[in-house]
Amino acid sequence: MAEYQNIRSVGAGARTAQIDEGLRAHMNKVYGLMSVGMLLTGGVAWAVGNNEAMMSVFRNPEGGMTILGWVVMFLPLIMVFAFGAMINRLSVAGAQLFFYVYAAVMGLSLAWIFQVFTGVSIAQTFLVTSIAFAGLSLYGYTTKKDLSGMGTFLMMGVIGLVVAMIINIFLQSPALMFAISAIGVLIFAGLTAYDTQNIKNTYIQMATQGNEEWLGKAAIMGALTLYLDFINMFMFLLQFMGNRE
Repeated sequence: MAEYQNIRSVGAGARTAQIDEGLRAHMNKVYGLMSVGMLLTGGVAWAVGNNEAMMSVFRNPEGGMTILGWVVMFLPLIMVFAFGAMINRLSVAGAQLFFYVYAAVMGLSLAWIFQVFTGVSIAQTFLVTSIAFAGLSLYGYTTKKDLSGMGTFLMMGVIGLVVAMIINIFLQSPALMFAISAIGVLIFAGLTAYDTQNIKNTYIQMATQGNEEWLGKAAIMGALTLYLDFINMFMFLLQFMGNRE
């Protein structure tokens, strides 16, 4: 009996070690995909934002947005919903390509910041966001505290932010924009930790099934989720740290 229990313990330990190794590889893939997406977004935003001819396609001489500018502004949101609806029908390679295209489109939608804020303040904000994101994501990965209870609250906060931002497009209230930015930083800071833990827990739950295609798509969806947390935290922080041209 004791020998049987020892064999069971060895087998359970081997499975745990295998899952731990797979989890590290999975998270490395998530962060790797996210990093490539960030490079694409930053490269496209910088190239377009520093080209007056290209920016004139999206913004008129008075500083307002053209029809194409409005399309580019809302296209990333439409693509996120489309990605969620299509993910099960896409191959892993197709889903990865979609993510990279999405990152490039996001770069187009953010190109305007290079005409509004100084390059130095954009770089400083990016550095601060990177440090904050790394710390929050590490916390979400290592903490023993269950963060799942935060999910509903944070998503309600995101919906409230979107509504407030749409309203402020018409009101143009500096006070409301300040409040939106402050709350936005806190919400996406919380989401960074929550989403990291959720990606980790989802992998642990599904790893034993050995569905490699599902795990590949899960890594891409995880990368997209953390990418959006980073981008939103960066944009809200830029409202505080960005020096205008």
